[in-house]
Amino acid sequence: MALTPDGGDDTRRRAFLKASGGAALTGLLAGCLGDDSGNGNGNGNGNGNGGNENETEETETEEETETEDNATEVNESEDNATGTDGNESDNETGNESGNESGNESDGETTGEVESTTAQFILNPAEADVAIEEQYQPMFEYLESEVNVEIESTRAESYTATLQAMRNDRGEIADISPSAVIAGEGVVDVVGIRIAYGASQYFSTITTMPDRGISELADLEGEQVNLGDILSVSGTLVPLTMLQDAGLDIGNAPDGDAAGFEAAYSDHTTAREQMVNRDDVAAACTGAFSSAPYVPQEQFDEVSQDFVDISAEYEGAGDAIEEEGVELQLLAVSDPIPRAPLVTRSNWDHPAKAEIEEAILNVTEEDLSHGDDYDGEPLWFTGVEEGNVDDYQMISDVMDQLGLEFEDLS
Repeated sequence: MALTPDGGDDTRRRAFLKASGGAALTGLLAGCLGDDSGNGNGNGNGNGNGGNENETEETETEEETETEDNATEVNESEDNATGTDGNESDNETGNESGNESGNESDGETTGEVESTTAQFILNPAEADVAIEEQYQPMFEYLESEVNVEIESTRAESYTATLQAMRNDRGEIADISPSAVIAGEGVVDVVGIRIAYGASQYFSTITTMPDRGISELADLEGEQVNLGDILSVSGTLVPLTMLQDAGLDIGNAPDGDAAGFEAAYSDHTTAREQMVNRDDVAAACTGAFSSAPYVPQEQFDEVSQDFVDISAEYEGAGDAIEEEGVELQLLAVSDPIPRAPLVTRSNWDHPAKAEIEEAILNVTEEDLSHGDDYDGEPLWFTGVEEGNVDDYQMISDVMDQLGLEFEDLS
């Protein structure tokens, strides 16, 4: 499948997700960093912890108190001037401004170098994955390598992840490949996540064997489930695949599709609804969500790139017998660059460079859980150095769909 601009109708080219662009964006951004509802890597990551209660107060406090880079010095100066013990002031400032200064832990100066607090924003992808638990080895690794305390927040949506970084509510993020293009000037790419040696992954479109769908063209007039509207493998790339198959995508993903009914959620929800509802004809997901339910021989027939490159090929079909669910593979995308880890571009702190170096040096052993962990392992085993140029393919997809991210960047 060619993911190059179709060079066609310039009138389709529009600003994607403009501030005035409708209910889809409003719904996605409502609560931005609140309780993960199940969308996107989702809630997914879904253990249900809410956002940081101090986020709003933090922003206001930082603006009021940031006359010096070191919040501790400000508090100590005020304490000396007033003759008070400063516990109340220090605790309030330390808690609310900790992400910026990282120097105040309990309102007292111990004489030791205090760690910096860095907020790690986690991008939602699968509703059934407790992502904060999944990422715990990474948090512990960074804290062991750098004098930093990691606090994590699961974003409500892919859009909310980027908005958190844009609004200075996060220092580090696991972010969608599309956000690299949308977030130029907002985030710096540290590296590309590698899964068992592979720095690329794939999107799939699957159906149920009893739906009477044998090719993408058969989806005309049917309901097609997709991921988050900013998801590369769950929405953006599948839309180009459907378009290449002759379906009219209309104004999707930030408007209505014309040749089929598009429903957006997250990878897990998209797949499970298709399995459980006869009115859903197909699901567009990353292969990490669909491959365990697709017989391996179907990938052999459809995509040699998938066979050669994908970290999911080896486990293809492994869940069929256990869960009693088998999907039928309709299409596999071209290779997609894996999601990056990023830092906030305007985060001016010495710890930033140390964190970036530590991320690039992380090993598979560092990212492994203990034997008593029974949750989902991390989706990657290392990080390969990268930059925005590695995501040119995403820009090409945006061109083909006639989309712009100007209002998010």
